[in-house]
Amino acid sequence: MKSPLEQFDIINIKNIYIFNNDFSINNISIPIICILLICILYIFIYRFKYNFIGSYITAFLEHIYIFINNLIKQQAGNYGLFWFPLIFCIFNFILFSNLISLLPFGIALTSHFILIFWLSCTICTSIFLIGLLRFNLKFLYIFIPKCPFIILPILIPIEMFSYLIRLLSLALRLAANLVAGHTLVHVLMNFILNILKIDYILSLLIIIPLMIILVLELGIAFLQAYIFTVLICIYLADTEKGASH
Repeated sequence: MKSPLEQFDIINIKNIYIFNNDFSINNISIPIICILLICILYIFIYRFKYNFIGSYITAFLEHIYIFINNLIKQQAGNYGLFWFPLIFCIFNFILFSNLISLLPFGIALTSHFILIFWLSCTICTSIFLIGLLRFNLKFLYIFIPKCPFIILPILIPIEMFSYLIRLLSLALRLAANLVAGHTLVHVLMNFILNILKIDYILSLLIIIPLMIILVLELGIAFLQAYIFTVLICIYLADTEKGASH
């Protein structure tokens, strides 16, 4: 790779055109298919409880289930539990997308801003529509802060802008962290390969900070899925408080 950012390029693996429609298989579609298969495996484990599934795997899945359940209760209350299936799927999609990106030849789906921005837009727009459907025009009170009437013309546009900026910040926070972390790992890896040509022992010493960064990347994979889910729960909680503003 000539540039560390080449690892985020979308590459067609198999060109497929049906009635002039592009159904090509690329390095983005393959991880999505893998995540879909993981979600299907989830369903089979919980619905049929196959005995051949190891106890460690089922325990891991149960811990994720309990973790998301407690997270929703803390951030959005009992109202948020109604949206548990949606939040659970979003958390697992982001988590496994991040984990797949740490595998050799894996690509970081969540580093592609357009994909995460689309996810962010659909979620935030849906939450806003949910508020309107539940409280009608009363929901718009969230844009009216409690303050003297004379400064309302200034604060209302600011509140509206801060609400709309969620669309961008929710996606940018996730994509930027993944791009930065993977780029750093790529730069260090290239540096180690260049040093390996000069001094074998020195290159082994540089591997130590690289392994530490990889461990941090693993933590970031969980952390970014957690932060994304927490923000969604907070936005849902704001929807619940819309009429009582």
